[in-house]
Amino acid sequence: MAQLKQFDHQKAPNDSPWSLRMRVAMLVWEYCWLLFCVWTPKPANRWRLLVLRAFGAKIKGRPFVHQRARIQIPWHVTLHHRATLGDRSNLYSLGEIEIGARATVGQEAYICTGTHDFDDPSLRLVTAKITVEEDAFIGARAFVMPGITVGRYALVGACSVVTRDVEPFTVVAGNPARATTRRRRDS
Repeated sequence: MAQLKQFDHQKAPNDSPWSLRMRVAMLVWEYCWLLFCVWTPKPANRWRLLVLRAFGAKIKGRPFVHQRARIQIPWHVTLHHRATLGDRSNLYSLGEIEIGARATVGQEAYICTGTHDFDDPSLRLVTAKITVEEDAFIGARAFVMPGITVGRYALVGACSVVTRDVEPFTVVAGNPARATTRRRRDS
């Protein structure tokens, strides 16, 4: 599990953990994605990657980002070659998210880096990096909690809630997700 990052300047539950500059940048991003990318056809992937790069996303090689994928803060995201973000997948990137080469985040899956410190009266935002390693697969509508690493060739079943790291080559399913089997290690 990754280390949590706390936002110490949040003094009350209703206070934003973000500076005014950060909130403006996030708003500009949201409107740019809506205006320049959401309506594009699937083959316009290079254009969407260009827009993501312009907003600070780290793009390595040529991943695929569906036009209806949602990325909260692109400058917190790293996508490797042939990584795939499916239709309506959601990268709630309040903290860092790294999607490895050839990994897939399925339709409507929710990758969530943020939570709150429930022991603090101000309910401060806390974030932790999520890593989806190469060749992993996150099934439709799965939910991945902050600080999780999904190992190489791991498979997360549809509608699963991942609360612990997933070992490489492991298949997990359920709520909370539990190991069900191992994937074969074919060369």
